[in-house]
Amino acid sequence: MSGLPASAPLTIAMVAGEASGDMLGANLIEAIKAQRPDAVFIGIGGPRMQSAGLHSLFPQETLAVRGYVEVICSLPAILSIRRGLVAALLARRPDVFIGVDAPDFNLDVEIRLKKAGIRTIHYVSPSIWVWRAERIHKIKRAVNHVLALFPLEEPIYQAAGIPVTYVGHPLAEKMPIEPDFAAARAQLRITPPSAPVFALLPGSRRGEVETMAPLFIEAARLIVAEVPDAQFLVPLATRPTLDLFERILIQHHATDLPIRKLFGHASDAMLASDAVLVASGTATLEVALAKRPMVISYKISALTYHLVKHKMRLPYVGLPNILCGEALVPELLQKEATPEKLAQALLGVWRDQAYCAQLMTRFTALHRELKQDSAARAAAAVLAVVAA
Repeated sequence: MSGLPASAPLTIAMVAGEASGDMLGANLIEAIKAQRPDAVFIGIGGPRMQSAGLHSLFPQETLAVRGYVEVICSLPAILSIRRGLVAALLARRPDVFIGVDAPDFNLDVEIRLKKAGIRTIHYVSPSIWVWRAERIHKIKRAVNHVLALFPLEEPIYQAAGIPVTYVGHPLAEKMPIEPDFAAARAQLRITPPSAPVFALLPGSRRGEVETMAPLFIEAARLIVAEVPDAQFLVPLATRPTLDLFERILIQHHATDLPIRKLFGHASDAMLASDAVLVASGTATLEVALAKRPMVISYKISALTYHLVKHKMRLPYVGLPNILCGEALVPELLQKEATPEKLAQALLGVWRDQAYCAQLMTRFTALHRELKQDSAARAAAAVLAVVAA
């Protein structure tokens, strides 16, 4: 198919299913508009993408659901939106469709559009390198190109014959290569400035906070018994999770502990801390980019863990360990995730200064590898697909 002349209007369809995708999508729209100011954007996106110029055909909130029960309850609405979206795009025939993350929704849309001759791109590779590797066959049917955030993803797609571009991770652009820990402490008014500070990140979703917060609070109690001047920072992303954490504190008779809750400010809390106790997820990468020692923990139902475990390809769950290719930071999962083990592991990494210096070196190298001006690289790859 011949490329469009520069003067032709360019129509790009995009779908982002939740807040993180909305941020990625908005940055990509801005980067494409810098090259093609005439481009028109349609699809589904949140407030950031709409501010950047996307005409959203359906509300993004309907797609932003997590967990089996929530998805089942929302399924009729989600399927209705998918049918309506596919029909609208087949009628409009955009030059390219970009599914931003949300693979459960976007891959099926991409399959239908690709069959109809519309070029498709998936931005943010599903974690096939961690679990459910068989999904790569569906991805191959669905896309003309993948935009990958991590360097380890590129050879996987190349081996499967799927065109791929490694674009880097946007978090690596947000965080400073050389963090100013003293400035972060001053920003959060840590007193005294030399106090031992630990950040507790029990997750961003209600279910995660319900499971992990009690363990983290009890670990904090044990740490205070050993380090009486310790302080704790707990950044929470939403008002519901903040209120939930407050209720759990009361239930555990822990309101007297030196725990300071923050509404947002996760990066500041990481940079101001000496060590971080963090639930597995993207936050672990952010802690690595903050160059902080950490202990990663996670706990899910025994049945879910049994089902998931057999589909996992790697011996680690934390992104820092996966990306560095070794067990660099401790992971305490399932039955290992006890307050006693969490407290001792966190105190262990905090006290080991040689280990902390080694982490700083490894995490700085990782940061440089992931910092690639991701939006500009992604925009260049999109426009190359359009021109092909």
